[in-house]
Formats: sequence, structure tokens, C-alpha cells
Amino acid sequence: MSDVQQRIDELVKSNPVVLFMKGTAQFPMCGFSGRAIQLLKASGATQLKTVNVLEDEEVRQGIKDYAQWPTIPQLYVNGEFVGGSDIMTEMYESGELQQLLAKG
Repeated sequence: MSDVQQRIDELVKSNPVVLFMKGTAQFPMCGFSGRAIQLLKASGATQLKTVNVLEDEEVRQGIKDYAQWPTIPQLYVNGEFVGGSDIMTEMYESGELQQLLAKG
């Protein structure tokens, strides 16, 4: 595992809820990241750790390799990859996202 993969792995496993996104929770830099933050807040996420991939090119590419998922944002809950904003939207609408976050 490369250094960047180890850094990502530590972030994912040491925080209950991690969102790799473009920008920050206060200032999302893309619509998908903004939507992901809105969904998490609406679902009651309290221990949310965000990682701005625009600040670190290694992490920006490394997270895509880590999950074998080509897009950002990426949500991890309790060390498990959940998905991007489309999956989060579907889960929110069905109530799954709220249930998953309640377990965290």
C-alpha cells in the first residue's frame, strides 16, 4: 500500500463518517459535494470528517484508486465505502442513509 493509500485508510478507519469532497463543508466547490453535505446534515450526521481533495492531488487521485470508484464525493461510514452523491440521494430518499448514520 502506498503512502497516500495508508493515509486514506487511516482517515477512513479512524473517523465514523468521512466525506472526501471538493471544497469544505462550509464552501463546497462542486454541486455534487454540496448535495452530499446537505444530505449528511439532513440525515443527522454529527461526527462528520470532511477531506478537501482539491488541497492534495495525491489524495484526489488516491481516493479514486482506494475505492475503485471514479468520482468524488465519496462517503465512508464506519470504515466502509458507501458511495457518491447519487447513491447517497437514493439512500436518503429511502431512509437508509439516516439508519446507517444512526448506527455510527
